[in-house]
Amino acid sequence: MPLNVAAFTQLDDLCSRLSAESILAQAGSDEGLIPIYSLLGEMLEAAASKPKLLEPLRELQAKLDVKLDAAEPFDADSIAAVHRIVAWLPNALSQARAGQEVTAPTDADASSNGNAPAEASSGDAPEHEDQILDLNFSENHELLAEFHAEALDHLQQIEAALLTLDTTPDDRDALNSLFRSFHTIKGVSGFLHLTPMHTLTHEVESLMDLARTGKLRLSSTIITVILQSRDAVQEMIGQITAALERGHMPDTVVPVSHLIRQVRALAALGNGGSSAPMAPVVPMSADAANEQPDANAQPVAPAADTPTASPTVAKPTNAPAPTAAPTGNTTVHAPAAASTVRVNTEKLDALMDMVGELVIVQSQLQESARGADRETSALARNLTQLGRITKELQHTAMSLRMIPIKPTFQRMERLVRDLSREFGKKIAFQTAGEDTEIDRTVTEEIADPLVHMVRNALDHGLETPAERVAAGKSESGTVTLRAYHEGSSLVIELSDDGRGINPEKVLKKARQQNLIAADAELPDNEIFQLIFLPGFSTADKVTSVSGRGVGMDVVKRNIEKLRGTIHIESAWGKGSTFRIRLPLTTAIIDGLLVRVGPDRFILPSTTVQMALRPARNALVTVQGRGEVLDHRGHLLPLHRLHRRFAIGGAVEDPVEGIVVVVENGTRPYALLVDELLNKQEVVVKNLGSFLQQLPGVAGGAILGDGNIALILDPASLCAAA
Repeated sequence: MPLNVAAFTQLDDLCSRLSAESILAQAGSDEGLIPIYSLLGEMLEAAASKPKLLEPLRELQAKLDVKLDAAEPFDADSIAAVHRIVAWLPNALSQARAGQEVTAPTDADASSNGNAPAEASSGDAPEHEDQILDLNFSENHELLAEFHAEALDHLQQIEAALLTLDTTPDDRDALNSLFRSFHTIKGVSGFLHLTPMHTLTHEVESLMDLARTGKLRLSSTIITVILQSRDAVQEMIGQITAALERGHMPDTVVPVSHLIRQVRALAALGNGGSSAPMAPVVPMSADAANEQPDANAQPVAPAADTPTASPTVAKPTNAPAPTAAPTGNTTVHAPAAASTVRVNTEKLDALMDMVGELVIVQSQLQESARGADRETSALARNLTQLGRITKELQHTAMSLRMIPIKPTFQRMERLVRDLSREFGKKIAFQTAGEDTEIDRTVTEEIADPLVHMVRNALDHGLETPAERVAAGKSESGTVTLRAYHEGSSLVIELSDDGRGINPEKVLKKARQQNLIAADAELPDNEIFQLIFLPGFSTADKVTSVSGRGVGMDVVKRNIEKLRGTIHIESAWGKGSTFRIRLPLTTAIIDGLLVRVGPDRFILPSTTVQMALRPARNALVTVQGRGEVLDHRGHLLPLHRLHRRFAIGGAVEDPVEGIVVVVENGTRPYALLVDELLNKQEVVVKNLGSFLQQLPGVAGGAILGDGNIALILDPASLCAAA
């Protein structure tokens, strides 16, 4: 049965992508091995009715299958076989389209393949391109500072645009944004004589120009090379950062010549260097989309439901739809950018400190005025007005430190894309709430825990495509990262639809590693918390990404350092959700002021579940566990704060005091205090290096009467008790 037009269109596109992947294939490296293998599989499906096309493709796939099974990289023989097929395919497809007999590939095809010898273009990248950046710092100091700040913004835009183009290659907005960013970096780096950066960005800009003019269609391979080029530019910008902040001049070479060779080889595809036809990027009208293609028409991009060649990262569900390229004389007006001013973060921190002092003084004034004569009420009105102004100023100063969590999510999206190719898994990455704002310090601290969690989700959580199909799931796994505000907290959720956490396996491993008693029986929510113990891992083998038993304990420690909590929900065979709850800012917290004897303490409101006066029969002593409170059928450990801090004159009988139920991240426990005073916002003060590591204490705060109250850390307080 002859192939239809749609099959030829798909094969033309697959042929182009195979040609692009073959450029990066090198003997001794496995770069491109999985994508090429996947592309061959799709070609076999598309050409199922053409035996003469199938035989060579099956032969090459079998050769690569052996490499994958043995975890071996390309060798000279397999590279030559790939190049032979790449050179043979365009002519074979032309013969099949014309109804002629398809000839078998020969060794002459490999030698005629312009893409085959990767070394052939090595002369195009002179050795002087790999050199140390010459900043000429004394003359260019101010220009470098401006360029540094601008380049960081452009690098972020480049990564966002590339991740968009990875799933929607025809997105004109992303394509134009990418071109503009590389063009700007190229221009300024050339003016500053930053030769390696200028040469690399110039070559990438030329490649992007081919994509903009429709001569080259972006593929996963091309985007990978551009991402690697972006990383090289970022590394050079990092050297400029070190020079500006510490006066440390660049002393190492950031290699770029290999990237320049790869970019030029890919650009050759758009300039006719490959015999495989390229699909032009042309906006299609609704009427044209409904027409049947002519047999002699130029190949176009495959439909959206065409299977992809390699593991892909899906566009976030809340992302805007791609906009068609403007045609004719249509004028496109870019939205007006908001006026912004760059401010040194040290100035913002100083402003926050001064606003914090103002808040303290305002509360002290209110405390001092309590005993004053209020008959005229003038003082009361003035203090109320001062309170309103202070609160507004405080919120404004806090908002200056707030930044969207989008850059952090974007970093995770890039990580998913890279790891999906490494693991050979198809992953749809979705995000929600990218515009949610959070304190700058919290954003910096939460990035590393998220990296660990995403790696684990991809390595341990999601199954391979074959395992997912066998379990009745779709080949492509889904990882969702979302952020939202809930009360005075920020919640970050990472969920996947993978295999989930097996509580029986976790419990068995914990017993084997003597992390819990051999006869211990725990509910599922407590079993899941065991994965945060140092050294714990359920991995059957150690990979380059995970399995060594380090990572999740660091995740929990970093989150608790931010006064946050982490919870796990999981169903075996269905997936898992990790939920992180964090305060919006680390500078000011909402706290519950309690009294113990003559002293006062502050408990973060986010950790307090409830407060109650216990009944006598609810207090019992359990052998091996000490005092516990029977609260709604659950036994909660009871800790007495006056004993922990050696405070005299406090309430000894819990029935006469107040018990505060506190969540410490793993399970709740009860704290005995004398009295609840009030709930208020307090400015967190550092206690200094001498008291910084005091167990159970997170910091201090100055109260309205000028006295100091310690801010308690429930997690370390429970551990110390």
